Amino acid sequence: MTATIHTVQVEKTSGDLARDQQLAWKLAELATRAKDAPQDDEAVAMAKNRIIDNAAIALGAANESAVRVARADALGSKGTGNATIWGLEDKFAPVPAAFANAVGVRFLDNDDCYLAAEYSHPDDNISPIIAVGQQLGVSGADILRGIVVAYEVHVALVGTGDGTGICLHKHKVDHMTHIAAGTAAGISSMLGLSTEQTYHAINFAVHNAISSRQSRKGDIGAQKEFVPGFSAEISIKAVHHAMHGLKGPNPVYEGVDSIIRRFLNGRDDENAAYKVELAEPGADALRNIMKTYPKQHAFEYQGQAIIDLALQLREQLPKKGDGVDLDQIEKIVLETSHHTHHVIGTDAQDPQKVDPDSPRGTLDHSIMFAIARCIQTGEFHKDRAYQMTPAEKDELRAMMARIETQFDQRWEDLYHDQDPNVQAYGGRMIVTLADGSEVADEKTRANAHPGGDTPWQRPDYEAKLADYTKDLVSDGERARFIAAVDGMDSISGDELATINLIVDAGTLETPETQGIY
Repeated sequence: MTATIHTVQVEKTSGDLARDQQLAWKLAELATRAKDAPQDDEAVAMAKNRIIDNAAIALGAANESAVRVARADALGSKGTGNATIWGLEDKFAPVPAAFANAVGVRFLDNDDCYLAAEYSHPDDNISPIIAVGQQLGVSGADILRGIVVAYEVHVALVGTGDGTGICLHKHKVDHMTHIAAGTAAGISSMLGLSTEQTYHAINFAVHNAISSRQSRKGDIGAQKEFVPGFSAEISIKAVHHAMHGLKGPNPVYEGVDSIIRRFLNGRDDENAAYKVELAEPGADALRNIMKTYPKQHAFEYQGQAIIDLALQLREQLPKKGDGVDLDQIEKIVLETSHHTHHVIGTDAQDPQKVDPDSPRGTLDHSIMFAIARCIQTGEFHKDRAYQMTPAEKDELRAMMARIETQFDQRWEDLYHDQDPNVQAYGGRMIVTLADGSEVADEKTRANAHPGGDTPWQRPDYEAKLADYTKDLVSDGERARFIAAVDGMDSISGDELATINLIVDAGTLETPETQGIY
């Protein structure tokens, strides 16, 4: 793909920077011209895969507390719009539907990822795009284009190599900021808005999508799952207001009181600059979605390869009955990158990360838990991994105490390598046994990664859908849904309601508390 590196730098004086040189305008131009540009067949096919993945993980979490609450919040809008909610036959207003779906998709921490200068889950963009598309009766092809554009913008902001991307987490800013930009651009492109409208939609969305990363620290609660819902709400309203000719705050990235100047590198250095790689006008079709990777395991992405590695090493450990003789494991050392060591490893110095009684939102960010659970059970299933008996918890607590992560510069260099064919988020694991012998191996990428041992194809997404919805959805309904997604290119209007998977073999639960709504 032909691309240009766009430099993003704070204005010296308010009004210095011409609008057509602002990042938000460049993103708007990309979104606008996509309407008349050729679509990449592989990118469109991947967008369909990710819609199927959204259905799987949203319904896989359908009866979790936060998801039940978000879905119930939307019930008051039943019959007032054309948007659907995963599992339900009714139609709803687009904002509450998008919110409910986005929370469902995010809950299991099992949606797709892309990691570079920033962290991201690009499929957080899908729920609001589908909801608005259904509401306004656009074509299925328009929705797919919107998703591809959202991924294009989101990935570009996260970084595509050679020092590009805008890092948010360094300054403890949540990555919702980049989600909102991608969603606003994707919806605008789907609706065929002008560059002017799209520019203001992005300005509105990005400005209102700043929040701290405290939602991902300490006793992690529902805010972590709600972030994409808030982003969806902000972005839909941003586009709606821009369609009315209202102007968003600008320049949202480069202004003297902008995001970069007050929250990011510009806070300490007024000359700070970022670089963002964008496809050129008239260039090849957009393909950033192909750089993103699915999650096989319901766990933070930096743990995906480690989980695969732990399951692989388990086969070489001493056995006891049908399992592993845990008493024969003296200690386990994982040599890995700074992030894995510092954020989800022992250097986090977070006692909750080695306590099996911690909430799921903490355990799915503890590599000690993931390693111990894989060796204990021989699998890492989205439900069973987190469903433990008291005896299993006692075993886990003892085993997690024998696991240590260590920073290793080699894995740090691989983590930050700008070549996507080299970049890796893995580690080397050494298991020391009671007799002093060692079992060791390493893995650079998760098996499901595009560059992994078994890169995911359509059958893998369909198998995940079957597994995650087996107690809720019939085989016939799943087959109907997959066929509808495959045929999206030629549907529009009321037919878009078919892009929804209905619960017809189980029950969707409601919250125990009434609340305000």
